[in-house]
Amino acid sequence: MSQITPPQGRFVDDVFYFPARVYYEDTDAGGIVYYANYLKFAERARTEFLRALNFNQQQGLEADICAGFVVRHCEIDYRSPAVLDDSLIISCQIIEIGGASCTIHQEIMRDDKAIVVLDVKVVYVSLKNKRPVRIPPELKSRFQK
Repeated sequence: MSQITPPQGRFVDDVFYFPARVYYEDTDAGGIVYYANYLKFAERARTEFLRALNFNQQQGLEADICAGFVVRHCEIDYRSPAVLDDSLIISCQIIEIGGASCTIHQEIMRDDKAIVVLDVKVVYVSLKNKRPVRIPPELKSRFQK
């Protein structure tokens, strides 16, 4: 059983790709993906993106200086609906990076066609005082490769 693992994405150049499938729970009464669930797909891809960069978010939550990424702003363009059993690929690409924040461009694709496009600005925040802190240099350097 140890050979069975959760889905993993992979990098192609500087873009990370993560696979997902639409399940019944993702759809609304009309049989299409409920609009808010695209945000969940995007969040899962960003989590796996950080994991692929060997950044352990749990360690950041347990460290003396607890910090983690929070979404500050999101722009989303719904272009075409996904439906039950669709196989999706979600991309993540850093398009802007600052001291405490970065913007990630994401596309949710079906059959190599972008059906939802997002630009998500995340801020690295101290969980103790809820204030921005600098992105750790070792992570920032991985973002910039």
